[in-house]
This record gives sequence, C-alpha cells and structure tokens, in this order.
Amino acid sequence: MASDPIPTWFFAVVVVRRADRFLLVRERKHGQTWYLPAGRVEGGETLPAAAWRETMEEAGIAITLTGVLRIEHSLIVGGARIRAIFLAEPADDRPPKSVGDAETLGGEWVSIDELERYAFRWPDVEALLRDVTNGGPVYPLGVLASEGMPYA
Repeated sequence: MASDPIPTWFFAVVVVRRADRFLLVRERKHGQTWYLPAGRVEGGETLPAAAWRETMEEAGIAITLTGVLRIEHSLIVGGARIRAIFLAEPADDRPPKSVGDAETLGGEWVSIDELERYAFRWPDVEALLRDVTNGGPVYPLGVLASEGMPYA
C-alpha cells in the first residue's frame, strides 16, 4: 500500500573559504545571530544555483562552488528537510556587504581563532568550519545530478 507523499523543503548552505578565513553573515532574523550563507531553494532552481544566489543576496559575494561537504536529510513536523552543504571560494576580491538590507545585516571574513566571538544560530557552524580547516572530506560537485543525466 502506497503512503502519501510528505512535503519536503530543500536548503542550500555555503561554506565560503578564502585562504584561512570563512564568510559569515549576520542575520536580520533569528536574534541577529551569525550563520553561513544559506536559504531555501526556490521553485525551478537547482541546489547549486540556490547556493550561488543565497551567497550573493546575503553577503554580496559572487562564488565558485568547489565541492559538496554533506547532504543532510531530517524528518520534521509535517514533512522533511534536505540541506546540501557546499564548499565555495569567492569569485573575486570584493568585500562582503557592510550595509544591512532585507536579507542580512552584512557579512565578515573570520578566522577559526575568531569564531568564539560570534553567536551562531546553529551550534554546528563552528564544528563544520573546523572540519573543513582540518581537511574533512569534500566531494565533487558531480555527486549532485539531475535525474536522467549520464553516469560517465
């Protein structure tokens, strides 16, 4: 017997690394805590496109995606959530936006040693950045593909 489908929301989260520093954004919502560029995937958008858009909207930084750190699937009340966590580098040398808008209050480049000064919305941010710093696994972008794409 087939079960009813469950609503599923997709999110892109982006770890942007420039040498020994990481991009953080100060959120307008969630108590104005700090987080990584992230957000919900919009209709008709791919996960990588959402990662690029969210980073540009929230930090004003154009990026080049370099890999996938993790895909997470969580059951939530009334549905499910999938987070694709990407690794990226800045596409150029422009600084993060410093004037707040409807998306965020701005962004900053932060080293691992400075993380303790920031209040994060989710406790996993520091662990994730430390994992990247310590050479944790990074998977090729090719692990994400549209259905029907060739395997070779």
